[in-house]
Amino acid sequence: MAETRLIQGRYRLLEVIGRGGMGEVWSAVDESLGRRVAVKCLKPMAPQHDSAFTTVLRERFRREARVAANLQHRGVTVVHDFGEYEGVLYLVMELLEGHNLSQLLEQNSRRPLPVHEVVDIAEQVADALAYTHERGIVHRDLKPANIMRLTDGAVKICDFGIARLGEDMGISAKLTGTGIAMGTPHYMSPEQIGGGVIDHRSDLYSLGCVLYEIVTGVPPFDHEDAWAVLVGHRDTVPQPLHTHRDDIPDHFQRVVLDLLAKTPDERPSDARDLRRRIVRQGSAHAAPVPVPPGFEPGLPGLPGLPMWTRGMTAGHKAVDTGLRTVLPDHSAGLTGEWTTLTDPRGGGGLPTPRAGTERPTPSPELLGVLAGRHNAGLSLGRLGRWEEAGEVHRAVAAEREHALGPDHPDTLASRYEVGFTLSRTGRAEDALREFVRVADGRERALGPDHPDTLAARQETAYVLGQLGRHFEANDVYAAVLAARERGMGPDHPDTLRCRHNLAFNLSRLGRLEDSFRLVCEVAAARAAVLGAEHPDTLVTRYEVAYALGRLGRWTEALATYREVAAARARALGPDHPDTLAARYEVGISLGRLGRSTEALELYRLLVDDRTRLHGPADPETLRARHGLGVNLGRLTRWDEALTEALEVGALRERVLGPDHPDTLVSRREVAVGLGWLGRWNEALTVYGQVATARERVLGLDHPDALASRNDEAHCLEQLGRHTEAVQLYRRVAALRERRGT
Repeated sequence: MAETRLIQGRYRLLEVIGRGGMGEVWSAVDESLGRRVAVKCLKPMAPQHDSAFTTVLRERFRREARVAANLQHRGVTVVHDFGEYEGVLYLVMELLEGHNLSQLLEQNSRRPLPVHEVVDIAEQVADALAYTHERGIVHRDLKPANIMRLTDGAVKICDFGIARLGEDMGISAKLTGTGIAMGTPHYMSPEQIGGGVIDHRSDLYSLGCVLYEIVTGVPPFDHEDAWAVLVGHRDTVPQPLHTHRDDIPDHFQRVVLDLLAKTPDERPSDARDLRRRIVRQGSAHAAPVPVPPGFEPGLPGLPGLPMWTRGMTAGHKAVDTGLRTVLPDHSAGLTGEWTTLTDPRGGGGLPTPRAGTERPTPSPELLGVLAGRHNAGLSLGRLGRWEEAGEVHRAVAAEREHALGPDHPDTLASRYEVGFTLSRTGRAEDALREFVRVADGRERALGPDHPDTLAARQETAYVLGQLGRHFEANDVYAAVLAARERGMGPDHPDTLRCRHNLAFNLSRLGRLEDSFRLVCEVAAARAAVLGAEHPDTLVTRYEVAYALGRLGRWTEALATYREVAAARARALGPDHPDTLAARYEVGISLGRLGRSTEALELYRLLVDDRTRLHGPADPETLRARHGLGVNLGRLTRWDEALTEALEVGALRERVLGPDHPDTLVSRREVAVGLGWLGRWNEALTVYGQVATARERVLGLDHPDALASRNDEAHCLEQLGRHTEAVQLYRRVAALRERRGT
């Protein structure tokens, strides 16, 4: 099968991405649906198994795979298909981008993960287990390697139903001389070890072992000898988590130790009860920092850095049209007990409601439900399902406002997320109103310089930039930056993020030298605090390269873009969107320097990679194809350039719409190709269509509309229609003068 690399004429195997006791996992393409998948090929049965055993096992596999395929929960890996091919059993699953918890620990040199990340993982796993246990399904082999932390922060459990199959196949490890079928000794419950009855509470014990390890760096019973590990599970009380690190909240230590109770009856009754305890106790003490949509998971425990760098985000997608910068919204997990926070006006707590405005204290159950729904909205955002996320956050915001009041941090946290979803769905005006409302509410409740207030103010600046109101955005960024420097210092990551955004906005105001100077300062500061290859540092160095290009210093821009692309490939992987974005800009720089042959080769490779990752009609694939066509023209290969422009323009019109800026850019490129081929009448028609569309969408005096009318005038000149050309040139000049350009 591996030689043909095609299963059932449908699943094309690409490369092995994992090996284990059960077999191999391949990345693959479902050629029927054109999507990337993972295919798990289970090991063939050993020769000692007779045909009757093999028949029973195959039927058992189909039954277990059918059970796994019926699980539909965001915290459980989706099984798409299963079957047998050339004697090998296989499952087709969703392809997950991220790392399992075991890999995360190894990447972190076995140092524990930040507490807030562990709490977030615990809550998500508990939610998934609640779903599966209520359907009568027990995992039986829960361990760090079977829990994936995706790049968007979501957590998924893998291999439901397959662990039990492994026991039947006889491939699990055996404890010498005992005949006990083993999962992984470090995570087995006492009842598994003793061969007793196993129910959902065995999974809870295994989860306790996992949480103990990722929050302390070591398993609860860390011995080299397997028998000693099993005896520990059966007979020994685990050491308190505080003996390994002193910053673990007491309530979380209690949760983990309760999970590790020797008898099932002493553990939480079920996973839903466990999740309630995590949410309720966590929010009543110190709310875990949520992973905002668009962020990568935190980089835990960076050595040699200040304490406030722990749990920082690992950056965000940088695109050439702008940088979406989101600060962690620290209030998103709060509950009604918020009066213990420091009053920014000097009192011991926040002000109580005015007379006549008191409202009944909401029940902990209601607060827990709303917190869960808020987190569900965050999860939808991480998946890019912004419309659905917005609906969830709007509903939660309304209920929180009714239960807690309009200026309660929980209410404002939901409002903040509403604004974020509006921004991501192109409703910048609505997002601006929402962020202004949140910022004003936080200023009243928390004070003008509170980090959450400043986060909301910074979002208003970002949305103002989206709306082209860069002068107003500049004023807001400057005020937020001054407050951050006063309260946090010049090198705090939030301060540097704000300085980065200010520099970005300055470039859009045409203040190129100021922007370049500022991004160079931010890049140096981020490299010193975070490291030279931290994603945030690379985002700023990307902006340095952009500024160099705007200043006409293309040789330096090319070198910087190449350095960023290479560093991103090492830090994020060669297929990460940020890596591909930097490679695209390398091509732009090569073209600007007249090195079109090199640019052409780069764009061909980039088109192949984009097509492989996202499909032929993805906007970024089409952007790379556009660059390829432009460089074909620069090499005077105009027939090929015109063909490319026509194909890309047609795809962009279908995917993005006829008046989308990218579609119009491709149509202009068609006109350019027609002109170079001497087909000026056809070129004139296309130039006129582009100009009319830009005027309709952007306005008569927009620079792009004026440039298109200039193109049209030039075309008229080529056709000998000089009087019309002069009239059009004069019209363009008058509009530019009126605009002040």
